[in-house]
Amino acid sequence: MGEFLNPALLPKETTFFAVWLLGVSLGLTACTATCLPFMGTWILGRGGAQGQALLDTGLFVSGRIAAYSMLGAIAGGAGLWLAQALRGGTGHVVIGLSSVFSGLWLLRAGQRHGPCGVARGAGTAPPLLLGFSLSLTPCAPLASLLAVCAAAGSVESGMVNGVAFGLGAALTPLLILLPLISLLGKSLRDNRDWITRWIRCGAAAVLILLGVRRLLLVL
Repeated sequence: MGEFLNPALLPKETTFFAVWLLGVSLGLTACTATCLPFMGTWILGRGGAQGQALLDTGLFVSGRIAAYSMLGAIAGGAGLWLAQALRGGTGHVVIGLSSVFSGLWLLRAGQRHGPCGVARGAGTAPPLLLGFSLSLTPCAPLASLLAVCAAAGSVESGMVNGVAFGLGAALTPLLILLPLISLLGKSLRDNRDWITRWIRCGAAAVLILLGVRRLLLVL
């Protein structure tokens, strides 16, 4: 996660706008590179309509905002202990388990709806979990957020800062890229019912492999 900021060097009152800009710096840069392999694979394998892709994207963003709110609150009450825990690999474990879970859910939904069916029954949990877990990825902006929240010294202030950061991180190119991936998946499936199963199974396998890779990082 890089070097942590010393809370003693931070101003006691950090504006909502400044923390929001910190979140924007993450959403427009590292967020896309880190999250696209997971969510792009999910959207492609899901095979839903454009409305479903927009819903999944919204759930993903909501998961991120919820995660940053929780992280900010914990850091505000417990100081930089949380940052040290994330550096120890906790984030990779949560991301790995969420990705494996999403892949298995995609496979199970496909079996339930038949070999040629679209995985409409896969539910809303995977994109929400992926958004939440990927927010735990160690990075410099997250380290800065936790330092700001620790300097604030209260759960309430930490949560407010977390919400501000999450709203900034929500401004990501994924809001455009994920619906485009859904359109790509639709064009691949048009008049090719036989390919639906292969795309879904392939996407599930990729999610599982991505999850296993994350879990291996902590070994």
